[in-house]
Amino acid sequence: MSATDEEPTRAGAPGPGLETGLRSRITLAVVLVTLVLSVVLGVLTVTITQQTLVNQREESVSSRAVGNAAVVDAALGSSTDTQAVLSSLSDAGKPSIVTSGADGRPVSVSVDQRFGFDVLPRQLKDQVVELRNPALMRFELENQTLVAVGVPLTAPQSGYFEVYRLDDITSGLRSLIVALALATFLTTVAAGVLGYWASGLTLRPLSRISEAAEAVAVGQLDTRIDERDYASDRDLAPLARNFNAMVDALQERIDRDARFASDVSHELRSPLTTLNAGIHVLQNNRDEMPERAQHALDLLAADVDRFTQLVEDLLEISRFDAGAVRYEPEEVAIIPLVRATVSNLGYPELTVDADPELDDLVISCDKRRLVRILANYLHNADRYADGPTNVWIERHDPDPFNPFDELTVRVGVEDSGPGVPLDERERIFDRFNRGDQGGSRGADIGVGLGLALAAEHAALQGGRVWVGDRTDGGEGACFVVELPYIELDEDEPEGDLAAATPEAASALTLTGEHQAVPVTDPTGGPP
Repeated sequence: MSATDEEPTRAGAPGPGLETGLRSRITLAVVLVTLVLSVVLGVLTVTITQQTLVNQREESVSSRAVGNAAVVDAALGSSTDTQAVLSSLSDAGKPSIVTSGADGRPVSVSVDQRFGFDVLPRQLKDQVVELRNPALMRFELENQTLVAVGVPLTAPQSGYFEVYRLDDITSGLRSLIVALALATFLTTVAAGVLGYWASGLTLRPLSRISEAAEAVAVGQLDTRIDERDYASDRDLAPLARNFNAMVDALQERIDRDARFASDVSHELRSPLTTLNAGIHVLQNNRDEMPERAQHALDLLAADVDRFTQLVEDLLEISRFDAGAVRYEPEEVAIIPLVRATVSNLGYPELTVDADPELDDLVISCDKRRLVRILANYLHNADRYADGPTNVWIERHDPDPFNPFDELTVRVGVEDSGPGVPLDERERIFDRFNRGDQGGSRGADIGVGLGLALAAEHAALQGGRVWVGDRTDGGEGACFVVELPYIELDEDEPEGDLAAATPEAASALTLTGEHQAVPVTDPTGGPP
């Protein structure tokens, strides 16, 4: 039995999409910068290391190949077996010799045929054998990186070659890449943690300003920021000064407007009292008047009543604006309170639905203000929906997955009127908002302050109000007030509950069928 489908989104609650705050964006920026720098440094480290190791290896094998080539060149003139000469070379890679045979064709001898003369790059062989220039070349063979060194020999069309594998360098570079990747990950994580911590320190002044702005938003206009805390900060000092200046200007304007409304309302009460007294005298002699004069008197009485209600509501609103209202909480049994209020306002036939388990439900609230909220809801249904059809009470348990949810009690007043359009459900609680009948003038049309006052009364008690669809899905609207509550002390006698029922509700003065003079008429708009 709730109108939770139509509740307004609570301020600060997570929205349907993924949204990041300023602190998260700062942390993300630090993480991204650290990640990019770590990757760039890692790539540079691997590239420079690879280049250095390969260059050192090439220099080493080049000088070694030149020395071995001299040994081989000297041995070719003797009767020594070429294969034996190659096998006797110390510190050689995979040596090969190519010479010109008796028929003029090249003859090659290799210690290891996998790395023999035939697999060498054509460009290297031409450079050494044909052009007679020593050369070094790096190439790929069967997914292996090799470096080959060629030295021309004394005999024509001959050369000495050595092939070296770079597997050890490749393996070392892989280990270096893994180490750098791990270091990059750890550095990025550490940067994220430090960035989150540092951003918290950086944004702490903004958090204080945000808290001050939130306090101002709920009406604490005496909230100020201590400018001395930011005197040495050339970026935040102007922000603190401008914030205080803004609040000063806002408070001055609100005070001025509140004084104006209060003064005007007070000045109007005296002539209104005279007008009401005069109308009362005329109504006592109504039967002696012609029919046209009687009709004019009825119109005048209706407009004066409406004007009187407007003045009373303006006085109440001005007290809220001026901060002259007092919150007087007390523990009350909510179900007896609501039932007595409904009955004493002239709705004895209207049922109040509540779970029997909630009979002992006690909330901490300002009883008088809760009665006024309910009275405004009931009269609002009278004006625009042919009267209320149902009143219900429920306890709202907090959602364990929503940290912003809390334990509350809700009271709803339903009607069978035309309902409130979705685009009007928030604005209907604004001042002087009467929905689709905002431009109408009639005896049964309010001035547009009743629901606004209901919202003010609820906010003063830490609660809220909203309008939604009926709980049974029928045509009409459901006006809800939600207030925090406390459970009844088990040691407290049951008889104390009766003492918590609303004497104030029974003391309301009723005029007409369902109109209570001391209670503000709701005029927020047709539900």
